[in-house]
Amino acid sequence: MQVRLDHLAVSARSLAEGARHVETALGVTLEGGGRHAAMGTHNRLLSLGPEVYLEVIAVDPDAPPPGRPRWFDLDRFAGPPHLTNWILQTDDLAAARGVAPDGTGEPMPLARGDLRWTMAVPGDGRPPFDGGFPALIEWHWQGHPARRLSDAGCRLASLEIAHPDAAGLTRALTRLGDLPLVRVVDGPAAIRAVIDTPSGRRSL
Repeated sequence: MQVRLDHLAVSARSLAEGARHVETALGVTLEGGGRHAAMGTHNRLLSLGPEVYLEVIAVDPDAPPPGRPRWFDLDRFAGPPHLTNWILQTDDLAAARGVAPDGTGEPMPLARGDLRWTMAVPGDGRPPFDGGFPALIEWHWQGHPARRLSDAGCRLASLEIAHPDAAGLTRALTRLGDLPLVRVVDGPAAIRAVIDTPSGRRSL
């Protein structure tokens, strides 16, 4: 089983508000994404290199309710846009789920356009450790979606996950494999990304 960082998710009450937040923070322009019919959400995207990207995601006001809790706990999202989740890619979702904490979620086949993937989606929409544990994804598509995006000159420098049970979260992540850009620290639950941009190093 192999795992690596796939993408970051910035949640927002609306896609426009979330896009403004990220574009102001990083000094770059996001690209159009699409709609997720199964979850009633939509997104906009930013390349962080050929194998990593950032998405701004929000409830799609024009979509019917999905009949289940939305991913990333979006049904209960409130406040200003911020980085809420991170997503790991694996080549063996069953094996990754086998070593992941309870509550990581059941595999759900998903699609957007010609993209196909399976994702472990928690029943309540919220990954373990108050969202500090990553969502797990296995792509069924040649290449990676980040390669479709324009290179905005942004690269992820580090990802910091804070949680009151930092030791427990560290143990859970260690079972998945080596994650060189990820650091776990004690503190109230929060996620912080440091990103190198054309305008210098910025944080989300």
